[in-house]
Amino acid sequence: MLIMQFFWLYIDDLMGKGIEVSVILQLLFYVSASLIPLALPLAILLSSIVTFGNLSENNELTALKSSGLSLLRIMRPLIILVSIIAICTFYFANYVIPVANLKWHSIIYDIQNTKISTILSPGAYATELDGYAIKVDEVNGDNFTNIIIHDHTNNNEIKTVRAKDGRMYKSENGKYIYFELNTGSIVEELSSQAPVFNEQGDLIPTKNNNRPGRRTKFNQATYKIDLSGFALNKSEEELFKNDHEMLTVFQLDDAIDSLQKKADNTTKGFVEQVLNDHITYQSKLVAKRDTAKNFSKDEKPLPARTILWDTISKEEKLASITYVQSSLRRKIDNITSQGTFMESINHSVRNYDIEVHRKFALTYAIIVLFFIGAPLGAIVRKGGFGAPVVIAALLFMIYFILFSVGENLAKEEMVSPFLGMWFAGIVLTPFAFILMRAAINDSPIFVLENWGKFFSRFMKKRKNESSITSV
Repeated sequence: MLIMQFFWLYIDDLMGKGIEVSVILQLLFYVSASLIPLALPLAILLSSIVTFGNLSENNELTALKSSGLSLLRIMRPLIILVSIIAICTFYFANYVIPVANLKWHSIIYDIQNTKISTILSPGAYATELDGYAIKVDEVNGDNFTNIIIHDHTNNNEIKTVRAKDGRMYKSENGKYIYFELNTGSIVEELSSQAPVFNEQGDLIPTKNNNRPGRRTKFNQATYKIDLSGFALNKSEEELFKNDHEMLTVFQLDDAIDSLQKKADNTTKGFVEQVLNDHITYQSKLVAKRDTAKNFSKDEKPLPARTILWDTISKEEKLASITYVQSSLRRKIDNITSQGTFMESINHSVRNYDIEVHRKFALTYAIIVLFFIGAPLGAIVRKGGFGAPVVIAALLFMIYFILFSVGENLAKEEMVSPFLGMWFAGIVLTPFAFILMRAAINDSPIFVLENWGKFFSRFMKKRKNESSITSV
């Protein structure tokens, strides 16, 4: 399901390109590895529901309880196993997933930049295809108008194809692209050859001196171009290496510290610059300097020059106002730029914090979903792949929605990264305790009558407490 979700997300980038099967398989391999921390909670949830559902349906769980074993004692081996899986998942997410993310992001970036239609820029010759120079006036998806194709694949021949309009598509094996052309012509002629002279210096006439050619008109034609010169180019992985999804927990902590130090130093330097430009601060610095300096009897510090507004001319007033306005505009621009820079740093720090909490939150989700699935299977008493699959899919959908909502809230800076990434675990933990308590005490939780009694007792208790308080 998760891989299909990935395909639907990048279907436009994967279709209509000369991508080899090996590249697609490599992409799927790295994507599958990066999806393991998200798919493993679903696997643990489904397997726990099926396992304890089968034990409860076949009365094996009842037999174990009648022999004096509690549900926690029965679950102890699986709890140890799930804990080991959770720890291994954390190390996998911390050391393997960053490498997998780096690989598949690099591959998908290369694929996105090999879209055939992007090589055609209106009004300019495209030379990305070896041996061809292609120019169009307008491009609308795979359709174009006024195309010119110069074919230089044959060194001894010059071929030029012109067409009023047409469309472009790729072959099924991805090795060729075809141009369906309408209303055009093809001009073919031999390239010019070096002249040949005899011993007396006279030109020897040859058939090549005539440069024979041929011109053909057509109403509809199909032109085939080999894509062997348009192979997928491997981009530099260094472009993505510092992204938050490509780093381990320790690298993320170092990156956060580095960004915070950079923000502090930048803020400190900006504040000093603003103070140095302020005349009050400059006057204080001059006074402090004059106070600290030891003057001789004959020396006296120069007094601060004070200019009264009423004593200066109109031209000087206008010049002063202009100077102050330009100074204020410059300071406002500097403050705006500084604010934008600090926002970008805070955004990066928040993404790094989100990634740190993601690794721990996904690991904790495995444990929580196990403690939801195991008692739920014991209560439902259904094994196999019927009802457990439906229940597991619904529960995982709830978990995925909660996880996505928390992540989006954290990215939008509406909640802290900790609360956003742990939101699903915080919400599901009480349900795990309720289900475990119900399974241990063999008390049904899906009977409406029991919930009615519980709420009536709760409301009665609240009413008694309020009456005692009023007295």
